[in-house]
Amino acid sequence: MQTMYLALGIFLLTYVLMLTLQKYRPTIALSSALLFIVLGLCGVFDFRPLDALAAVDYNVLLMIAGTMGLVTLFIDSRMPAYLAEQLIVRVPNVKWAVTVLALFAGVISAFVDNVATVLMVAPVGLAISRKLKISPVPVLIAIAVSSNLQGAATMVGDTTSMLLGSYAGMNFLDFFWMQGRPGIFWGVELGALASMVALLVLFRKDTQKVSAAVETNVTDYVPSALMIATVGLLIVASFLPEPSDPTLLAIYNLRSGLVCVGLCLIGIVRDCIRKHSGGTFLRVLKDLDKDTLLLLFGLFMVIEGIRVAGVIDAAADLFYNISGDNPFMLYTLIVFASVVLSAFIDNIPYVATMLPVVEGIAALMNGGAGLPPYVFYFGLLTGATLGGNLTPIGASANIAAIGILRKNGETVGLRDFLRIGVPFTLAAVLTGYIYIWIVWGI
Repeated sequence: MQTMYLALGIFLLTYVLMLTLQKYRPTIALSSALLFIVLGLCGVFDFRPLDALAAVDYNVLLMIAGTMGLVTLFIDSRMPAYLAEQLIVRVPNVKWAVTVLALFAGVISAFVDNVATVLMVAPVGLAISRKLKISPVPVLIAIAVSSNLQGAATMVGDTTSMLLGSYAGMNFLDFFWMQGRPGIFWGVELGALASMVALLVLFRKDTQKVSAAVETNVTDYVPSALMIATVGLLIVASFLPEPSDPTLLAIYNLRSGLVCVGLCLIGIVRDCIRKHSGGTFLRVLKDLDKDTLLLLFGLFMVIEGIRVAGVIDAAADLFYNISGDNPFMLYTLIVFASVVLSAFIDNIPYVATMLPVVEGIAALMNGGAGLPPYVFYFGLLTGATLGGNLTPIGASANIAAIGILRKNGETVGLRDFLRIGVPFTLAAVLTGYIYIWIVWGI
């Protein structure tokens, strides 16, 4: 018991430090992982260095790194801005322009990291706001919260989706259709429709006519083709049979990450040859979110450390004691606890920590016989992804959007954000919550 409390104390301290010293989150996570390893070597935990390294999900890290590199090439091609302008010229007024731009950001973020989506679409939102002489603050906030919503739609849409897909053994298509039932993708899309209604109501007074033009020229179509190829190859990879040879099995378990990294390298090498320069490689390397990669690397080891110490099982017992043997109560608790917590803490470490907890709770249900965990997994992802939209600091995409606004001389108050974030979140969460229980509820 003392060992478990020690591990829990280290874990809670790690979380507190990551919340208060966000700039140093990777260092804190790696230091905590190292502390668990040292305690393991001292015999406090049954946790050796090889156990720690084996706990790291290298497939997820490769997927994130490869996708980030492709996004850099995609943004440089100016295709996102071109597509956004093509959409805007087809709407009648500002109300629809903001709504359509937010929906477009959502569609992009289903396949591209949320922060990258904001970086892609925000300049278009700023340009349109200037042309129409309206405040860009609500426009960029709408883009950010919509990006957060759609990140849960596919396995490559957000880091949390990649974590779930890898942990639950789900492939790309499972997000659309799994075990004879519609997947979480459709719940996210229903939430997007509900949030679109919320945006139309919020911007109902902005009926000024839109007079915009398509001014962006796409400089390179290959990055767009590589993005499409990534999705296609991830689907193909999900159907590959599992080999029995240990070496081939190791490669098989990294197949999604290798697809993303491989296509990213093809794009980089091609661009370097085309420009007779290594600048593209350096730019991709610079834009790579190394903090997130290092944070996850450390967290995987920390979570394995608290698992061997019994903390995960104890947390599962706590949730089970609160909800009883009632799946609906447990599902509701997971969804709305995740919404509240993710409004203030980063959803990446939260989801990484809660996935094994949720699995443990599902195993305790039904009088100890256990229940399939998918309804709880989907509830966790929905709550954690959308909860970040409640506050300006709840998601990296929100922070990025506010940073862009401030660089452009705009002041963003808490009230400005809550005016859009709260109704948007409530509409999307409640819709997804009902859908998931109807389709996947016990």
